[in-house]
Amino acid sequence: MALVPCQVLRVAILLSYCSILCNYKAIEMPSHQTYGGSWKFLTFIDLVIQAVFFGICVLTDLSSLLTRGSGNQEQERQLKKLISLRDWMLAVLAFPVGVFVVAVFWIIYAYDREMIYPKLLDNFIPGWLNHGMHTTVLPFILIEMRTSHHQYPSRSSGLTAICTFSVGYILWVCWVHHVTGMWVYPFLEHIGPGARIIFFGSTTILMNFLYLLGEVLNNYIWDTQRRMEEEKEKPKLE
Repeated sequence: MALVPCQVLRVAILLSYCSILCNYKAIEMPSHQTYGGSWKFLTFIDLVIQAVFFGICVLTDLSSLLTRGSGNQEQERQLKKLISLRDWMLAVLAFPVGVFVVAVFWIIYAYDREMIYPKLLDNFIPGWLNHGMHTTVLPFILIEMRTSHHQYPSRSSGLTAICTFSVGYILWVCWVHHVTGMWVYPFLEHIGPGARIIFFGSTTILMNFLYLLGEVLNNYIWDTQRRMEEEKEKPKLE
């Protein structure tokens, strides 16, 4: 039996994301006032994705609780649709985008923080909020994957969806540069057009890899769990 029910964990994680988003939006930074506002940053988009995802998780838990034992087929059908949406969001957006943000941010930060998160931002964003945006995303999504089984979509449709998201965001970043003359991320200013194309292509490939990693990890966790349960059910030999 879990020390903390997964339903309680989901509510706590949802509330933490709501707090992070509210605190982030309350910060008066120059970049928030320019074209695209917060929506030009993948970190902010990821926070919204995670908040929406865990909101759907909480809604699914509530619907499951209200539907249990009712015998209402329409309610059960709606619950199945909600579960399918929850699983799709984890597979296509919450896991790959969340892991991508954490991994890429800290790799570039370790190499040269001025390329991704200039020291000037420390005057606006406290350390705890930075970790809320760029660190805790990973353990939160892993906790969700470990506590609940998620049905992944077909591989072709899943990869198509994550590719669409990746290319869409790249086009959005390029459009912001076209309008403002400034790149969203400082390091893009210091590399040539060819290197940018390679970088954008590499990020799309990485997103696809993270989707596949999530699928493999999900299957591994629940295949292992099923084997353990089967072992427990086997009668003990005298």
